[in-house]
Amino acid sequence: MATDRAAQLGQQPITKLLIQQAVPASIGILVMSLNILIDTVFVGQWIGANAIAAINVVLPVSFFIGALGMAIGIGGSSVISRALGDKNQEKALHTFGNQLTLTLFFTVSFVVLGLAFIESLIPLFGGKGALYAPAKIYYTIVLYGVPVLGFCMMGNNVVRAEGKPHYAMYAMLLPSISNLSLDVLFIYVFDWGMAGAAWATTLSYGVCAAYLLYFFRSKNSELHLSPKHFLLDFSLVRQIGALGSVTLARQAVVSIVVLLVNTILYDFGGETTVAVYAIISRTLMFALFPVLGITQGFLPIAGYNYGAKNYQRVRQVIKTALLYATTLAAIISVLIFTFTEAFVAIFTNDAAVLQQTPNALRWIFAATPIIGIQLIGAAYFQAIGKALPALLLTLTRQGFFLIPLIFILPPYLGVFGVWIAFPIGEFLATVITGFYLLKEIKTQLTVSSK
Repeated sequence: MATDRAAQLGQQPITKLLIQQAVPASIGILVMSLNILIDTVFVGQWIGANAIAAINVVLPVSFFIGALGMAIGIGGSSVISRALGDKNQEKALHTFGNQLTLTLFFTVSFVVLGLAFIESLIPLFGGKGALYAPAKIYYTIVLYGVPVLGFCMMGNNVVRAEGKPHYAMYAMLLPSISNLSLDVLFIYVFDWGMAGAAWATTLSYGVCAAYLLYFFRSKNSELHLSPKHFLLDFSLVRQIGALGSVTLARQAVVSIVVLLVNTILYDFGGETTVAVYAIISRTLMFALFPVLGITQGFLPIAGYNYGAKNYQRVRQVIKTALLYATTLAAIISVLIFTFTEAFVAIFTNDAAVLQQTPNALRWIFAATPIIGIQLIGAAYFQAIGKALPALLLTLTRQGFFLIPLIFILPPYLGVFGVWIAFPIGEFLATVITGFYLLKEIKTQLTVSSK
């Protein structure tokens, strides 16, 4: 039986429920983003602008491996939410056990491969010239902690699927606080440089993992596993894999985009433009936290009610989430455009970076007001278990449009071609996602609810 807390996903008023789910998710994302943001400030002020660029070079590798855990977490959580909605507790338990098995196997395997090909991967991701040495130091240390990060990413999404957003928020707060504290200790006090930044990040993963282990073993969780649940059920593995591939593809494309943008910017503008993009990428993580929180809060509500065949509530949560996400995205855009120079100055005192970043930041955020349509649209298909449309819509934003544009435009427009590619790709992806989401609402949900 699903617990009363999980059952509330199908009972409480949608607006109240979405706020309850989204606010803790937003706070968690905010703190995590602030952690990354402040971490970047510490590195930029205490080590230098090249250190910021070096971390940005490394992130796609560790980010992709960590994303395996997130993919398994979100893919399995969709199954868990629908199983709880259908009051199938055993399926939810077996899904969670399979998630743990898959996360351990894949993350450890990719860490081994990542270390084996270290000398070729770092230059491939833009770690050239003066960026190579600091990137290698950071990469090596952080990679050892990636399996723990994978568990954290997976477990956090399972906690949300249980309808426990506050506990998921705590799992994001604790490592963020510990990372910042260790940054000050390792970088400023001990003067460990890049190694200090890397160890602070790696040890903070362990704090998150310890908290999640405590949660799943406590009475707060309804998913108490026995050994049989860890044995792979290939029907469940297929479902987790199909839905998780959406998240994995999105994160893989993000890594590929960072790789390509770093390489193209280095070729057209040198190390300074790579540092500019590093600042912008962290700003994106930070600024969009409320929109991403709405998306995270939307997923378990849509999945639970779809599993319970309550399609009226599914339509209602789509509309509510779109309204909130679009409003918040518009406010974010106004703030970014108004306080651009002051915001950029927080990161570095490098004159060249300070000169180039504000204009680039404004162009990349130009299409932000419509981003909620793309995020909620793709998340809807993932929440209800429709893997293929979720995958295709997820890939439209960066895979189908942005990547071709960053190849086509820079030869004619230089570095500006990279910046302008972002809003163009965002606009095209939003139009396509909006079309298919509207079609789904008017046909499938309307017909099903009659």
